[in-house]
Amino acid sequence: QVQLVESGGGLVQAGGSLRLSCVASGGAFSSYAMGWFRQAPGKGREFVADCRKTGGDSTYSDSVKGRFTISRDNAKNTVYLQMNSLKPEDTAVYYCAAGIDVYEYWGQGTQVTVSS
Repeated sequence: QVQLVESGGGLVQAGGSLRLSCVASGGAFSSYAMGWFRQAPGKGREFVADCRKTGGDSTYSDSVKGRFTISRDNAKNTVYLQMNSLKPEDTAVYYCAAGIDVYEYWGQGTQVTVSS
């Protein structure tokens, strides 16, 4: 059973930056694709970014492309989400997820709040 723990969320002004981290335990981290998702108040969960097992071939939602960067360190069982040029509409709970064919493991989420 893989466990995922996110950290790094917080309150930041528009235009600022945050880096989220997600540490995995209990599984073969390098075997999993890793993704970040978010859920804003009153909305459904949406895809933000993901990367394949080796960290290459990353994909991003149109809303974050050019501002967010996903990366992973397989030696540390950690995936990161560097978020720059943050906007109030980026306010959400951010979740990391892991899986092989589908995302089957999820973290508890970390709150990101961007003030205008």
